[in-house]
Amino acid sequence: MKQFLRTVFGIKTYIIWLLTPILAIILGTSLLATPALATGVYQIPNLTPGGDWVIDQGEVISRVNEGKISTTFEDLAKKTGNEVRFVTIRRLDYGETPESFTQGLFEKWFPTKEAQANQILLVLDTVTNNTAILSGDKVKSLLTDSIADSVATETLAAPLRDGNKYNQAFLDASDRLVKVLSGEPDPGPPKITDNVQVEGTFTKAEDTDKGNATAWVIGLVIAATVIPMATYYIYQVNQPSSNG
Repeated sequence: MKQFLRTVFGIKTYIIWLLTPILAIILGTSLLATPALATGVYQIPNLTPGGDWVIDQGEVISRVNEGKISTTFEDLAKKTGNEVRFVTIRRLDYGETPESFTQGLFEKWFPTKEAQANQILLVLDTVTNNTAILSGDKVKSLLTDSIADSVATETLAAPLRDGNKYNQAFLDASDRLVKVLSGEPDPGPPKITDNVQVEGTFTKAEDTDKGNATAWVIGLVIAATVIPMATYYIYQVNQPSSNG
């Protein structure tokens, strides 16, 4: 009996010794992951002259559509002098809001009233799908505050509510902004139809990441438990008998 208890105690001690660094790594990774995903104004680079129409740090716009939007905005700037920029981010810094982030970035890129005059900045936080928009004084005769707010909260938001259709959302928003800023009549927000929402069978990318991480952790814990026990058992079985 004493030999059995010593064996059990030895296995338990060995498992604890083996799992401690694994659990420490898992805990440290989980603590460091969230801040690393957060984005502050200081992390957004300065604009290059006549460029950076779309900054997609949230990685939700396809390369093709990013190119289309950039070309459209570049043409708009050449024809009218009005410049539009889209920014997507993955997560806001703690205590930051889309409005405060947009205000801070707007002032960083365009520090004076003169520099801000013909600028429009639309920001999307892809974790919450919250938006904010700011524009300079000279464009307000075309892009009124009510139209700007409608672009951010209706034109951009409608496709996001309908299954996170980011590409459609930004294409629709760019089309409306370009028409308004070119002096054409405002086409208005998209018509919203009431559709019965059926939960999709496809797992979201974020849920998939969490599921994979959980599976890895469980697998590591099981492996760290079973392998030492099996090894210790085999070792004990192959030991010569003390009665031999």
